[in-house]
Amino acid sequence: MTGAPTLSDTGRAQAEATVTGNGSPIGLLGSSTAYKQVWARDSMISSLGLMLCTDPAAPQIARQSVRTLAAYQSRLGNIPHNVGFTGMPDPALIAHGGALHVGENAPQVVVDTAHAGCIDNSLWFILGNDYIHRQDGDTDRLRTVWPHLRRAYTWLEYQDSNECGLLEVHEAMDWADLFANRYNSLWPNVLWFAAQRAMARVSEALGEDGGPYRARAADIRFKINTLLWVGAEVDKDMTWVERHRKEWLYPIRLTTTALQERPYYLPYMAFRAYEDRFDTFGNLAAVLFGVADEAQTHRILDYIESTGVNEPWPVRAIYPPVQPGDKDWREYYRVRNLNLPHHYHNGGVWPFIGGFYVAALVQAGRLNEAARQLGRLAQLNHLSRTPGLAWDFNEWHHGQTGRPSGFRGQSWSAAMFVYAHECVRRGECPGYAPSEGWA
Repeated sequence: MTGAPTLSDTGRAQAEATVTGNGSPIGLLGSSTAYKQVWARDSMISSLGLMLCTDPAAPQIARQSVRTLAAYQSRLGNIPHNVGFTGMPDPALIAHGGALHVGENAPQVVVDTAHAGCIDNSLWFILGNDYIHRQDGDTDRLRTVWPHLRRAYTWLEYQDSNECGLLEVHEAMDWADLFANRYNSLWPNVLWFAAQRAMARVSEALGEDGGPYRARAADIRFKINTLLWVGAEVDKDMTWVERHRKEWLYPIRLTTTALQERPYYLPYMAFRAYEDRFDTFGNLAAVLFGVADEAQTHRILDYIESTGVNEPWPVRAIYPPVQPGDKDWREYYRVRNLNLPHHYHNGGVWPFIGGFYVAALVQAGRLNEAARQLGRLAQLNHLSRTPGLAWDFNEWHHGQTGRPSGFRGQSWSAAMFVYAHECVRRGECPGYAPSEGWA
């Protein structure tokens, strides 16, 4: 005899309905109330949950998102930040970018340029396609998209401006696209590491040699740990640094002297500058993708618990938030009050990151805590500002009060709840290979 469904189980059904309901002829829209475009970052992250939904239409939504994004890849290979249309076109027409401009009343494409510099569009495009293939095994589809993956990968290679092996990014270029992470930032480079492994798996699935990608992944992991981890868990080879990356000597010595140790990866290392702040998503990604080893993983997760990064709900985007007058404060943080302290990227609570947090707990073997945090995440997604409505799956919440903010019906908030629920249900992360890291 089975017991009554828990709030988490009810939330799973509601989350599946929400994310599937955000499907459209062009793929997955950002939300049911705003963001009526296919966003590369959002849609590829949401594929983690879409591929696990019981509705057979859900995986097709993920695949259609890929087709739309690939059709409007830039001349140099970058995947667009988002793609929308003045009206919903027939998906059969989305085969070649620009082919929709037919007739006076035909839908017209709108490719966003407000955040054209974002680097994670192409990173998540590679990761999303690999994950979709690992779930459905459709190698014919993968072969069709392979040229787009190669072009996106080449575009990313050119973002390593000094050829150090890590990506150099300007501020506001990663998922926190109104925030001052910059240069050798943690989150994009963890994804760059993961993209190497994804390209290796994809190339091997197509009968090609994935060895060079795997070797590059190992090199990137070594460099992230050398540059962005401060502590005894990493035995830094300073002879190698002096011989091969002399420009890293000053910032490594600076952080070692000033900080001595930290139980997390630093959010970025710029030219002779750094930031000492906990980037939640970047550190969770380091755990999930395998940049962090077991000791580092437990230090990161213990830090989240000890400092209350998972309060009032799981989890806040950064800790502590940037305050006016801090060296990383930017006046554009005041635009629409988005990035005031405890808001949005600046310490707001993001339900979709909460899904990654639950997944990281599962991957670390902390199954009881993962189940507890899943229940809290269900409560968070159940909150609503709208009388008579529940299960908001809101965009973000205030980092102190938990008050819902942004827009309801957010695809990645719902999709990552599906993924987190499945992680807890299985006791392991779908798409996770112990020898290769996650996704």
